[in-house]
Amino acid sequence: MNGLHIPGEIARDIRHAFRGMRKSPVVPLAIVASLALGIGANTAIFSLMYSTMLRALPVAHPEQLVELLQKYPGEPRGNGYWSTRSYEYYRANSRSFQDIVGTAIDNVSRVRTQGFEGDLVAEYVTGNYFSALGLQPTLGRFPSQGTVVMISWSFWNSRFHRDPAVLGKQIFVDDAPATVIGVAPREFTGLRVNAQTSLWLPAKPDEGVNLVGRLKPGATLEQARAEMAILYRFTREERAARDSDPQRRNVQVELEPARAGLADVRDRVGTPLSVLMAIACAVLLLACVNVAGLLLARGAGRAREMALRLGLGASRGRLLRQVLTESLLLSVLGALAGVIIAHFGTATLVRILDSGRPHERVHLLVETTGIPLLFAAGVAILTGVLFGLAPALSALRHAPVEALRQAGRTSESRSQRLFGKGLVSAQIVLSMLLLSAGWMFVSHLADLKTADLGFRRDHVLLVTLDPSRSGYRGERLANAYRELLEKMQSIPGVRAASLSAPTPLHGAGAGGFGTVEGFDERPEDRRRMSISYVAPKYFETLATPILAGREFSFHDEANPRVAIINHTVAKHFFAGRDPVGKRITLDHVTGAREPVTYQIVGVAGDANYMEIRESERRSIYLPAFRGRRVIANTFVLRTDVDPEGVAGRVTRVVHDIASTIPVATVTTLSDQIDTSIVPQRVMAALSGFFAALGALLAGIGVYGLLSYTVARRTNEIGVRMALGATSRRILRMMFTEVAAIVAVGLVAGVPIAIWGRSVATALIPELNAHLSATLLFGAVALAAIALLAAFGPARRASRVDPMESLRAE
Repeated sequence: MNGLHIPGEIARDIRHAFRGMRKSPVVPLAIVASLALGIGANTAIFSLMYSTMLRALPVAHPEQLVELLQKYPGEPRGNGYWSTRSYEYYRANSRSFQDIVGTAIDNVSRVRTQGFEGDLVAEYVTGNYFSALGLQPTLGRFPSQGTVVMISWSFWNSRFHRDPAVLGKQIFVDDAPATVIGVAPREFTGLRVNAQTSLWLPAKPDEGVNLVGRLKPGATLEQARAEMAILYRFTREERAARDSDPQRRNVQVELEPARAGLADVRDRVGTPLSVLMAIACAVLLLACVNVAGLLLARGAGRAREMALRLGLGASRGRLLRQVLTESLLLSVLGALAGVIIAHFGTATLVRILDSGRPHERVHLLVETTGIPLLFAAGVAILTGVLFGLAPALSALRHAPVEALRQAGRTSESRSQRLFGKGLVSAQIVLSMLLLSAGWMFVSHLADLKTADLGFRRDHVLLVTLDPSRSGYRGERLANAYRELLEKMQSIPGVRAASLSAPTPLHGAGAGGFGTVEGFDERPEDRRRMSISYVAPKYFETLATPILAGREFSFHDEANPRVAIINHTVAKHFFAGRDPVGKRITLDHVTGAREPVTYQIVGVAGDANYMEIRESERRSIYLPAFRGRRVIANTFVLRTDVDPEGVAGRVTRVVHDIASTIPVATVTTLSDQIDTSIVPQRVMAALSGFFAALGALLAGIGVYGLLSYTVARRTNEIGVRMALGATSRRILRMMFTEVAAIVAVGLVAGVPIAIWGRSVATALIPELNAHLSATLLFGAVALAAIALLAAFGPARRASRVDPMESLRAE
């Protein structure tokens, strides 16, 4: 029968806890705020990690799925380069895979149907795609061949209102008609976590595909890797027959578990998220240590209350349950506040990740529900039990008479004092780790933002047009672009204007191999060159130096087979010779059928076009205006004023001259460069925020410890002052205690910070923060924060009235 009273007692404990919080709200609010920030940060980053790396695909036996990747020397590994012949060969000859599917994902497909027109993600799949994944359609059947399409459940719901009559309807995908024959399962949105596929169509013949295999029952990943290392010879021979690139023979096949989907997003953001998760865990641990100190101080302040209740007949178990209820209540409130912080924090992180370069954007569908919420709840319960139990046991460890006798004293025991100082030293250690990490990532971002890229990034406006549906073609489009350049050049505030494809750090352009007559290049030195198409005044506009020769001019249109090479190409092919006037032949150019020979008219300084940290990449520039054609759609303008201030004038010029050509994007070169370093920006912003939060929590810990010490040692301080101690001596005593605590924390924190830096640089090799600067920043910052936090309590201690303190004693 006693069990029937437990719910009522718990309800009374909860009401009692709320009354105590209203009576003395400062400490409970500090506890809730600390936990909210710690749990919120962890839940937000865990939500992203779960969505990108942990959440299993909603298919049959996802643990059997394996992605087939290729690693070109010096480049990131990737999928999507497999030919139809390779796909068919592996399906026919593999003994480790139950089946292999092919999929090509188009991130931008124009779709028109029933009053809807917009861009959706389409996936072109092989006929065995859905059956190999073990999926069943919600409606209709899966596509295998022909001009048919399967739509996603969400598209069926939002555009067709779940009407079964959708089967047989016609929609247009990139202006090509397709008949709807089925609706995909509700939970399935494709194999890429950042794609959110809306349409599935039969794979296009002779186009590259991603390959995903399903292991046979009992087959292991190692067996599949060993088998594919042998079967991959087919792909090498296939490519050698149509590609003279000697590096192709060094391409390696890699197999990666695809339980959570394709690896492209994980490869881009997996390491940064893992590092941020470790930093967030340090923040949570720091918050928990802070909470432990606050709860211990609060429990010590309630020692008299507990002693009285024990003396009046309350059982230790009853009081222990009450204290744990209060601790768990604070943890739950902190978790609820943390979930709210995580919801908005996750949305912000997703928006930042989605602001990257078009081919690197991470369109994640992340919700703070399910597993992430269970994660937050588990952290809250664990925190409440672990850090609530110690204060409870501390308050109840003495007999009632002894507890009342100790509760009447205002001094604290040596063990209590050492334990409190230990907690603050632990906070210093964790804060040292966070501050050094924050300094490291922020300084790395600063280096990237100030790196010499071979051009000036300031005061440059980029305006991209989309003439695909404008009616402008060939010579008419070229003439319109010439007129636009002339008009843009005359806009007040515009110093120079040109045209480019691609623009710096906006993704890959064309590529090809160069040969120079009389230069015998070793096969291992052969490298693909990046090709950019630029108009006259381009190098002047970007302030890239011309080291020899000249820029392009409009007179080159009559003879478009001229080229400008960068310094790296000149150094490789023409070491010690003047390349101007010489000829270079480009073969295996993207989209070209035959080699073309160009006369070199200039040498430009090296500039980074692919990655912000690239070095000595071979680049060649070709004229954007090629006779009656133009090969570029982005106008590049250098301004003497804020570039965004002339954007409106530029778009009006486009509308006046070519009203049917829409402006696709308007941005600045600085913003475009920022989109190329989104992971680094996220790392710097969050690690900097966590470092500031850690420093704040450490300051709160020092302040709380000294405030508690002053309150508990008022009689001791009064006796000291009555015996002749001056206010200055009391101040020195308090600051000496703080200095000792900080020193212990720094001594322990330095090796941990060094270890953290070594782990971070092992995961992210491009980090280059100097160790001495990192440690010095952390030490100085923590010392300053601790002394600042100690000033208030130390000042109060120096102003204690000896008579009042002795009278209280």
